[in-house]
Amino acid sequence: TTVSVEQIEQVVDQIEGELGNLTEKEVNSKQVGELVMESLKHLNEVAYVRFASVYRQFKDKSDFVRELEQLTH
Repeated sequence: TTVSVEQIEQVVDQIEGELGNLTEKEVNSKQVGELVMESLKHLNEVAYVRFASVYRQFKDKSDFVRELEQLTH
């Protein structure tokens, strides 16, 4: 299914809110990436896997299959 602009904006607002609630003044990219992955997992599984493949730098199809298996459990 397609992710609407409104859904994307909601996810961005949610992530910004979570980051704004942190006590640290600086947030590393790993924290942001994990929040994006968690949000995408609930929003759209295909978008999640696509993001994960780049974010986690899948090396081959076994990495892709492993992520799909974790998603289905």
